[in-house]
Amino acid sequence: QVQLVESGGGLVQPGGSLRLSCSASGLPLGYYAIGWFRQAPGKEREGVSCISRGDQNTYYAHSVKGRFTISRDNAKNTVYLQMNSLKPEDTGLYYCTRYSLFNQCVSGSSGALDAWGQGTLVTVSS
Repeated sequence: QVQLVESGGGLVQPGGSLRLSCSASGLPLGYYAIGWFRQAPGKEREGVSCISRGDQNTYYAHSVKGRFTISRDNAKNTVYLQMNSLKPEDTGLYYCTRYSLFNQCVSGSSGALDAWGQGTLVTVSS
C-alpha cells in the first residue's frame, strides 16, 4: 500500500545538475520527515540529506553541503533533491524513505518506515 518512487536520475557531466524527485502513492508525505540516501557499487549506503515534516530543519552530509538542496512541495506530494556541481563521487543509486522523526534521519538510527525501493541511478562521468 505504501510505496515511494524515486525519479530524475541520469547521466551527467561533472559540474552538471540533476533534480531528483521522491513521490508517494497512497499517503501524504507532509506528515513525515524524508531522507535521501545513496549507494555506489561496493560502497556502504550513506545518508545524503534530510528534511523535517514542517520544513523547519534540513540536514546535509558534509560531502554534499553547498551543492545539494532538499525541498518539498506538499501540494504535489513530492520531495526534491536539487544536485548541483556534481562530481564523479556522487555516482550511485539514490533512494528516499520516510521517518517519523527528523532526528532519526539525521542520526541514521533505526526508524526508517520504508524498505529500500528501486531507487534512481545517478551517473556523473566525462
